[in-house]
Amino acid sequence: MSLAVRVIPCLDVDAGRVVKGVHFEHLRDAGDPVELAAEYYRQGADELTFLDVTASSSGRATMLDVVTRTAAIADPALISRIADRFGNQVLVLSVDARRERGERHTVSGFEVTTMGGRHATGIDALWWAKRAQDLGAGEILLNSMDADGTEQGFDLEMIAAMRRRVDIPIIASGGAGRVEDFPPAIKAGANAVLAASVFHFGKVSIAEVKGALQDAGYEVR
Repeated sequence: MSLAVRVIPCLDVDAGRVVKGVHFEHLRDAGDPVELAAEYYRQGADELTFLDVTASSSGRATMLDVVTRTAAIADPALISRIADRFGNQVLVLSVDARRERGERHTVSGFEVTTMGGRHATGIDALWWAKRAQDLGAGEILLNSMDADGTEQGFDLEMIAAMRRRVDIPIIASGGAGRVEDFPPAIKAGANAVLAASVFHFGKVSIAEVKGALQDAGYEVR
């Protein structure tokens, strides 16, 4: 049985405010995180994602100091330790991926970035996701750094390539600009769709997204 599609607003937080930019740059204020979270709850959001978008690049601890500054990229065994202690159902690995640039070449053509997309690792994004799955990750949050904030649609090629590589659920992130953008992401292989700008600035409602997904034949929560 396939899982119902989830619709997830993303709250990118910097200095206690929700912000949004393009490619994690030129950030503009989008509101209070608590007020937005309450509004999305009223609208029927299935989950909420909070991302401290400048913690890594600013060299400070992330929100609430809950997560240590040792990232999974630097310490892959961290994934296994978390999965062993809490179960893989609670472990979502965020993969900020883009099409490779420069002299380094990955097998898939997609590479992992860190520091909000500012640092290219040269690590193949699909290989890394598969390794994370094998280590115990229960879900992949796949954010296209090329599409992030552009509102030109999800990176369907990247989603499809990731779907062929991993068996665990995929959350598609980056690029949503209109209601029509969401069903193709699910067709490409995503199990959930995540967006920020279109929700924060009232361009699209959660109900409209769920309606479009239902009209396309997908079960929603």
